Amino acid sequence: MPEKATIADVARYANVSRQTVSNVLNSPGIVKEETRRRVLAAVEALGYRVSAAARQMRTGRSRLLAIRIEATQDGMNVFDRFLHGLTESAARSGYRVLLYAADDDRSEIATIDQLLGEFEPDGFVLTSTHHGDPRAAWLAERDLPFVTFGRPWDAPAATHPWVDVDGAAGTEAATRHLLDGGHRRIGFIGWEAGSGVGDDRRAGWSRALAAEGLDAALAAETDGSAARGRAAAEDLVARGADALVCVSDTVALGALQVTPAVVGFDDTPVAAAVGLTSLGQPLAEAAARCVELLTDRLSARPGASHVLLSPSLVIRKDPRP
Repeated sequence: MPEKATIADVARYANVSRQTVSNVLNSPGIVKEETRRRVLAAVEALGYRVSAAARQMRTGRSRLLAIRIEATQDGMNVFDRFLHGLTESAARSGYRVLLYAADDDRSEIATIDQLLGEFEPDGFVLTSTHHGDPRAAWLAERDLPFVTFGRPWDAPAATHPWVDVDGAAGTEAATRHLLDGGHRRIGFIGWEAGSGVGDDRRAGWSRALAAEGLDAALAAETDGSAARGRAAAEDLVARGADALVCVSDTVALGALQVTPAVVGFDDTPVAAAVGLTSLGQPLAEAAARCVELLTDRLSARPGASHVLLSPSLVIRKDPRP
């Protein structure tokens, strides 16, 4: 084995050209899977380590995708599963994930600007999109590659790539599940009006009730905490609600202290532990599609402009009263 393996050593070991080795390390998407595995096996066997600085000088790419770490609420954060999936998917495409923290949109834009000067990420993944969101516009104005996990709520025809989960379809399925169980006065506990995600999830509940000729009047807004979820549930049950659909598992855990007929959203480990029926988001697939759309843009490959995924209802309790 060479004292310090070179790209030529890897090429000879894998019986491929040096260009193929370079493609595997820099543009793995254009190499056949069998060849890619053979080259990576050679890299591992020889202990070859590419210089990140040299590669960036040669290709003009840092192979870094940057994303903000999301805050937790009441100890729960579904974003961790998305981040894990993003890291794995990025690695398969030859990228690493660069994490950063920010308190709000303005500080995130400032942080992105700083990262561009210090690390030169190839692209960005924005999360938690919302009405009046300035981040996508800032990146688009500078022609910086990015993808959003979340729809562009103010600009449905936006041209940047995005991936999202169909919250309305999820809460509609949850409401139908409760209707099939015999409930007719089904309430909804959401976030404050104006939240793109929250309003979308409320729309699915309302649509399911309207299809049955039922009034969607039993709704409450919260700050998203379990404590406010419980208070909202107490109010809705006092007004006659016999079941509740909740915007998140955090809110549902509060509601579950008031009535057993509750459906949450996110299917967190806590939901599984307490037996809460909940809507699971395909976060690993969402992360993989985010990487796919972003790397397509970076490689100038034609591809989808957006992806809308469906959540799945995980039933853990009999919905019948």
